[in-house]
Order: sequence, then structure tokens, then C-alpha cells
Amino acid sequence: MLEARAILLDIEGTTTPVAFVYEVLFPYARKNLEDYVRAHSRGPGLEADLARLSIEQAADPEQTDASPIEYLLWLMDRDRKSTALKAIQGKIWEDGYRSGSLQGSVYDDVPRAFERWTREERRIAIFSSGSVLAQRLLFSHTPFGDLMSFIEEYFDTTVGSKKEAESYTKISRGLRLEASEILFVSDVVDELEAAKAAGMETALCVRSPSKDSPQWLRTIHSFDELM
Repeated sequence: MLEARAILLDIEGTTTPVAFVYEVLFPYARKNLEDYVRAHSRGPGLEADLARLSIEQAADPEQTDASPIEYLLWLMDRDRKSTALKAIQGKIWEDGYRSGSLQGSVYDDVPRAFERWTREERRIAIFSSGSVLAQRLLFSHTPFGDLMSFIEEYFDTTVGSKKEAESYTKISRGLRLEASEILFVSDVVDELEAAKAAGMETALCVRSPSKDSPQWLRTIHSFDELM
């Protein structure tokens, strides 16, 4: 682990409080969804997202008669990791960040660790179910300033599920590294098992002291404990 050349990070519960995602970002997207879709449905970016959404919807027999907005709300209610939904949420959040209605949130140890790892010439990458756009927006609008200069690559579910080993193999190729040279940090055991199956080193990030963790996993409570 000490020789890791790259550190791959989850966001929710790892770099960023879960409460920020569920109590700030998700409600903002829900509140502004209908107005945003109606205003931008003819735009090339959103039009492509809606086309992808239609393909997803066609594969769900229970939702074939729902309108796009109804289907998006249905996906939100179930916290589905829909690539189309995540792309649309990212665009809504982009408006919020630009207007000043939203500000990103990261734990205090995150910018410290980013600076330390960069000095040590360790590469930093992100893998989240949120879109790459949403990831960039979060890290560029934090109370600590713009942290994007520390992050080399961003990966989302277009590479695959976070619970499938093949996704981490693709990320290794994208970073042009052996999987064994990458440390993946997440708060979700299933994701860590998939990364481990692909050959990556892993660490479970437990921000809540009351949360139990499997004995086979190295567990950290702060990025100050890494590297």
C-alpha cells in the first residue's frame, strides 16, 4: 500500500459527507428538475441525456408510460444509479454552482491529503456514481477553494458499476497503471471487494466511529492516516 502510485477515491461518505449529497444536492436537483428539463430539452447536451433515459425506460416495463420527468423522479425516489439521471442532475447542479446557490463540501482532511500526495508524486483520481461533471463541480467549489488541480482523472458509471471488478480493470487501463499500483478508498464494502478482485489495494473509509467494518479490510477514519 505504501508504494501506491495512484489513489482512487469514492466521494459520498469518503471525501464528502453523505448528508451533503442527500440533504443538499439531491433536494436541489429534485426541486429544479421540471423547470430545467422544460427549458433545456432542445439543447444538444440534455437532448442526448434524454435519449439515453428513453432507452433505460424502455427496458423497465413498469415505467414505459411515464413521462421523462415522472421517470426521473421515480429513479430519484429509488436512488437508482442511472447514468442518464446522473448526467441530468449534474447539469442542474451546474446551474446551482454558477448562481451561487450551491457550494461543494469536503472533509477538512481532504485538501491536506491532496497537497501531501501531490508532493509525494502520487496521482489522484475519483470514481463516483455521480457524473464526471458533478464531480468536477463539487471539487471546484469547495470552502477550501478549487481542488481540481490536484485531481488527474475522473471516472463515473460510464466505465461500469462500482460493484463490478471489470470497472476497476478499465480504470487501471485508463490510468495506464497496474491495478496493484492503485489504492482505492471507499466507504462501501461491496465496492472495495470489486476493486480487490481486480487487483487493487483497498482501504475502507469509516467517517462514523460507530460503524462496524470487516476485519479483512484496512480501515481509516481520516485521510491523515493514509500514506
